[in-house]
Amino acid sequence: MKMIKYAAIIFAGILLVNVSTFAQEKAIEKMPDPIGGIRGIAKNVVYPVEAKKAGVEGRVVIQALVDENGDVIKTSVVKSLGSGCDEAALKAIKKTKFTPGMNKGKKVKAEVTIPVSFKLNEGDKKKK
Repeated sequence: MKMIKYAAIIFAGILLVNVSTFAQEKAIEKMPDPIGGIRGIAKNVVYPVEAKKAGVEGRVVIQALVDENGDVIKTSVVKSLGSGCDEAALKAIKKTKFTPGMNKGKKVKAEVTIPVSFKLNEGDKKKK
C-alpha cells in the first residue's frame, strides 16, 4: 500500500464479456467477480517507477480467463499503455482470486475484460 500514497490507481470498473466457447454456447448466468471487488485488484497493483518518472497515465485493458475454481488461468493485454503498466496490470489480475462464473447452478470457465487505469496524484505530476 506504500505505493498508493505516491500514485493514485483508479479502476474504471470491470467489463464482463461472455465467451460462448467456455459456456458451451450458452449465456453465463453469473459472471466471475473479483473477491474484494475493485479494491481487491487495486491492492495488487504497483505503479511502475518507470511510468511514474515518465509521467505516464492511462488505461491498460486486460482479458482474463477465470476457471471453475475462480483462478485466473490465462491473461492477455487488449489495450497497451507501456512503460511497465501492462506488466503491472497483468501481475495484479493474475494475483486476484475471483468467484467463479455460474451457469445453471454449475461453475464454468468465463472470460472477463478488466480496464486498469493508472493516474498520478498531483504531487507526482509536479515532480516531473
